[in-house]
Amino acid sequence: MAAKAVMLALLVLVSTAQVSMGARRRMELYKPDPADMLSYHSGAVLQGNIPVSIYWYGKFTPAQKSILFDFLLSLSVAPYAAAPSVAQWWSSIDELYLSKAVQTNSNGQSKKTQVLVASQVSDINCSMGKSLTLAQVAALAAQAKPKKGGIALVFTAQDVTVEGFGMSRCGLHGSDAKSGTAYIWVGNPATQCPGECAWPFHQPMYGPQGAPLVAPNGDIGADGMVMNLASMLAGTVTNPFGDGYYQGSRDAPLEAATACPGVFGSGAYPGFAGELKVDQATGASYNANGANGRKYLLPALYNPSTGTCNTLV
Repeated sequence: MAAKAVMLALLVLVSTAQVSMGARRRMELYKPDPADMLSYHSGAVLQGNIPVSIYWYGKFTPAQKSILFDFLLSLSVAPYAAAPSVAQWWSSIDELYLSKAVQTNSNGQSKKTQVLVASQVSDINCSMGKSLTLAQVAALAAQAKPKKGGIALVFTAQDVTVEGFGMSRCGLHGSDAKSGTAYIWVGNPATQCPGECAWPFHQPMYGPQGAPLVAPNGDIGADGMVMNLASMLAGTVTNPFGDGYYQGSRDAPLEAATACPGVFGSGAYPGFAGELKVDQATGASYNANGANGRKYLLPALYNPSTGTCNTLV
């Protein structure tokens, strides 16, 4: 199902190392030039089996880790989750973007993309302190030791501040072209910036003040992290090194999910996430079923062919 792209905010800022950053500024309407639509710029994309190395920075509860880990597991378990599913959302990235790119296997066939967790590291004592610069985030990603063609995921706990967190970004992705690896950082917004980075599960900081929705896993911080992680994953696999799929300036691109800010279901508009499914037992809002009975809220994906935002519901 597709909903018209509602551009609620300019979400992406860029720093060094080809970094793409996701934010949630909702009230600044973005009107793209029709001549500058999101398109493929002939660079590499990530396809096939993508090894992921997780770096947990700070203290996360077992429940929070489970929410995030189950989301990653959900990307490749289509047979085990009822529609609409996380795996369907992920496969649509293949259909909309990756299958059209020039990166193919030896038989000339487009590769099915799967995320596989390769390793995990826990840095409970915060070895670099609890206030990080973007350069330190990149350093932590390197410590995760991602494999070539893989992604390092850096998750920071709710008491860890990161440069620009909540003010200009809710997450970011960057890369090391020399090693052929990419990295993603996402922070827990529960106490620092829930109105920016956990909306619609928290009252927005500004703009239309609708009632917040119930988070599907009962943790607005972890559920917010999933939303932002999904957005950054979509941008990473389709534009890992800054020359893949994007719209606008290479230094400040809109990507597969950030081109549809604030859109989660059909009929979305500023302050309204769209028509979503509601769990009758908990009252939680969601649009995707996942592994182990999980439910998640995932961002819409921009359809380069139609100029619309594809939603699961």
